[in-house]
Amino acid sequence: MKMRNLAEELKGNPYPGRGIILGKTPDKTKAVAAYFIMGRSENSRNRIFVTEGEGIRTEAFDPSKMEDPSLIIYAPVRVLGNKTIVTNGDQTDTIYEGMDKQLTFEQSLRSREFEPDGPNYTPRISGIMHIENGAYNYAMSILKSNNGKPEGCNRYTFAYNDPAAGEGHFIHTYMGDGNPLPSFEGEPKLVGIPDSMEEFTDMVWESLNVENKVSLFVRYIDIQSGAYETRIVNKNQ
Repeated sequence: MKMRNLAEELKGNPYPGRGIILGKTPDKTKAVAAYFIMGRSENSRNRIFVTEGEGIRTEAFDPSKMEDPSLIIYAPVRVLGNKTIVTNGDQTDTIYEGMDKQLTFEQSLRSREFEPDGPNYTPRISGIMHIENGAYNYAMSILKSNNGKPEGCNRYTFAYNDPAAGEGHFIHTYMGDGNPLPSFEGEPKLVGIPDSMEEFTDMVWESLNVENKVSLFVRYIDIQSGAYETRIVNKNQ
């Protein structure tokens, strides 16, 4: 697979929606996760990321302007032991609870489908990172309507064992702007990952459409120790 320039991918798409990036630094020492949200409506844009335990959740920036919390207020990131879960909806909790009961990532998502927001039927995208004894692997999932038809749910899981240094994978909800919004197609995109968390965070944030971007979460996890650093950027401050 040809490696794509992440900055160009983001700049070339005014509305990728919500996106997950998982990968490994070139020096092989850090596992990397990023999650961003965007919005077209005032309700979607009225959000910030806040820390919650070892993860994060979305919160209304101005509670008086919150119209409908469903589908936009959730915990995108939760940590279960040596696993970090990153998703674009409340399926974070579904994965957490399922894996806590010894189900696999894929099995946990069997009870979920795409979002009930017709005519868009926004895909549910999810990622799981597993770090143990100096070993690291991750997987990504997308649950999407059958070519825009809500009668069927298409389920895809992509697993990456011992990911290559300096490489990551990027999956997002929409191919671009539109009415209805066109769902992501194909497998996660191969992208480059830098050693510097600051460089990576700034690149992603500055590459997102200035009108539509809302919040960004980035975490670098030491593969040997499990210690991590996190950066959150909110347009609303």
